[in-house]
Amino acid sequence: MPRKSPGPSVKKPDVYEALRDDGASKEKAARISNAMAAEGSSTVGKRGGKAEPYEEWTVAELRKRASEIGIEGRSYMKKAKLIKALREH
Repeated sequence: MPRKSPGPSVKKPDVYEALRDDGASKEKAARISNAMAAEGSSTVGKRGGKAEPYEEWTVAELRKRASEIGIEGRSYMKKAKLIKALREH
């Protein structure tokens, strides 16, 4: 079954669909695909990947990051659930 079109706000629908297929959230896929359309894929590709993996962060650091992006219920989450929530946002 074909998916619904992501809408006119997504500038590179092929990139958006590939990211969604890889498990990215709608918000994240749209953000990346639009950045690639505006700045070029090589610029966007060079920008990421400088942070330590979430598994190496402390729970306090994970909660702070979750707070910055507005994840609800973060104060009750254990480390594994915080990591999952951050990756799925």
